[in-house]
Amino acid sequence: MKNVLFIDRDGTLIKEPEDNQIDAFEKLEFYPEVFTYLKKIATELDYELVLVTNQDGLGTVSHPEEHFWPVHNFMIKCFENEGIVFADEHIDRTFADDNAPTRKPRTGLLTSYFSDDYDLKNSFVIGDRLTDVELAKNLGAKGIYINDQTFLGTNEVSSTKEALAPYIGLETNTWSEIYEFLKLSNRSGNISRKTNETDISIALNLDGTGKSNIDTGLAFFDHMLDQIARHGQMDLDIKVSGDLEVDEHHTIEDTAIALGTLFNKTLGNKLGIERYGFCLPMDDCLAQVAIDFGGRNWLVWEAEFKREYIGKMPTEMFMHFFKSFTDGAKCNLNIQANGTNEHHKIEAIFKAFAKSIKMAVKRDVHKMILPSTKGML
Repeated sequence: MKNVLFIDRDGTLIKEPEDNQIDAFEKLEFYPEVFTYLKKIATELDYELVLVTNQDGLGTVSHPEEHFWPVHNFMIKCFENEGIVFADEHIDRTFADDNAPTRKPRTGLLTSYFSDDYDLKNSFVIGDRLTDVELAKNLGAKGIYINDQTFLGTNEVSSTKEALAPYIGLETNTWSEIYEFLKLSNRSGNISRKTNETDISIALNLDGTGKSNIDTGLAFFDHMLDQIARHGQMDLDIKVSGDLEVDEHHTIEDTAIALGTLFNKTLGNKLGIERYGFCLPMDDCLAQVAIDFGGRNWLVWEAEFKREYIGKMPTEMFMHFFKSFTDGAKCNLNIQANGTNEHHKIEAIFKAFAKSIKMAVKRDVHKMILPSTKGML
């Protein structure tokens, strides 16, 4: 399935004049840095570029075609000369007060993209109007809103922006930020795993802010999983319905398997990641967790517990959780911990685990290479 960038023209690729019509060469001025970063997007990222623009009344006396096409075609040729090729151009000619289905934010021009050939959920609409964000909403995509007041022809209503906020993936006024956002995006995902023993749903955003919503039916286990989100600075939603009337084993094991599998899926091609990652003190305890997202599963566990339970979580399941995670995530884990307080010991392990993940999954947008001499992970 193809990912698409639906890109507005005026105010996005080129600056928009006061009369909203670029019908003469002297009016043509390209948006700052658009060639530099759109070329990087076109050559480095896997998006199909599609131009979508409203040209009110194109072909009428007020907007004659003979004035429009020479400038437009010159603009397209300039992009092509830089290796930036639009797979298609969709131009609506209706007037601003026309409710035609082809006019943005309606999707009449873009019905061919509602097919199994395109992944609209992971596609974006880039534009300088909130109608572009609304188009993204109608497509089931996300909006990249170029909010540069210098080039806005009208003042847009704040209430409309607030209503569309969930569909704005990025608000910016520079193409460099658009490039970085797209290059570092798509490290989120979800997984569902249902067996006769557990029913699990997990959503993960590796580049989140530490938000979590966790309910496994085991309060102490929830507390430990929350450490992963908070200290790893990732967003994590986990909902588990397990056979706790039997015991805690299946709930903990299956959660770890699903979470590890989702990590492996969400890391994707692993380009640019640090790969390795933490030594963390907590009162009387010292926990060391080293991780390698290298594609192979292995666990070294050097931690002993003198209590059978902490909360309602069996201490024998601690090692089993991390072993199941390595199986799903295809990573190496080396865990060591010592101390006298058992609660502190396992909490320090989970915090160090979170910090090691944060370190290992960090990416450098300017060094998107695979951290391996083998050529694959």
